[in-house]
Amino acid sequence: MAGLISFQGVPGAYSDLACRNAYPDRQTLPCASFEDAIDAVRDGRAELGMLPCENSLAGRVSDIHHLLPGSGLFIIGEQFQRVEHCLLGIRGATIADIKRAHSHTVALGQVRKIIADLKLVPVVEADTAGAAQLVAQWGKKEEAAIASSLAAEIYGLDILRANVEDAAHNTTRFYVVSKTPVTPDVATPDLMTTFVFRVRNVPAALYKALGGFATNGVNMTKLESYMLGGEFAATQFLCDVEGHPEQTGLRHALEELSFFSTEVRILGVYPMAPFRRQEVS
Repeated sequence: MAGLISFQGVPGAYSDLACRNAYPDRQTLPCASFEDAIDAVRDGRAELGMLPCENSLAGRVSDIHHLLPGSGLFIIGEQFQRVEHCLLGIRGATIADIKRAHSHTVALGQVRKIIADLKLVPVVEADTAGAAQLVAQWGKKEEAAIASSLAAEIYGLDILRANVEDAAHNTTRFYVVSKTPVTPDVATPDLMTTFVFRVRNVPAALYKALGGFATNGVNMTKLESYMLGGEFAATQFLCDVEGHPEQTGLRHALEELSFFSTEVRILGVYPMAPFRRQEVS
């Protein structure tokens, strides 16, 4: 049997669902924090980790941008998971019974319409699946959770209403990480490369550093900046681009980037997820 895959959260979380959809042959390992999910891969308790990096509504997951570059792990894949929120109640509860909706603060912000329509009181919990677990433990018809259909299955709750999210495009992207890199052959089509870099503290350094990607025809799909060590002048960037580092265009772009940067470090080269290719087509 394949090794475990770690994720942050409790069983039934969207990260758990992403693991099961991407690797149906693997058992999932719930972890209390992102640090614990990363440590599980580093110390061998899990072979892979599923780490959320961005959401189409909420934006980047800043913890991952800070933790991943120093983790010693490598990105070997990506997974896109649709966030399909369900309104969950205990067995036998009806829409008319519920008075409060429990969930993660981000999830509550993504279901404002049904909360307003049903005149529910939103209650913030640590996470979506954890809210489902609490509702199941309480056993009260007036308490409901906003969580996944997987959480309903795990905790024995009824789906009172499915797909209650305000935006149908609500999707989370994940990095799949491993202790060892898995670099595809340079001729493999539809690849992504993720790397971090720091620019020199000179005028127009970022503009000059990124110019090589435009002139070499490299498509950049993600660029995030964040401070290091609390210093406003010490900025690190995390970048996703299409292609393999040994392909001519990307190789030349990275060489130009290195000229204007103090550090360039590749975190992973991996296949595009089928979701991305569907979006492009």
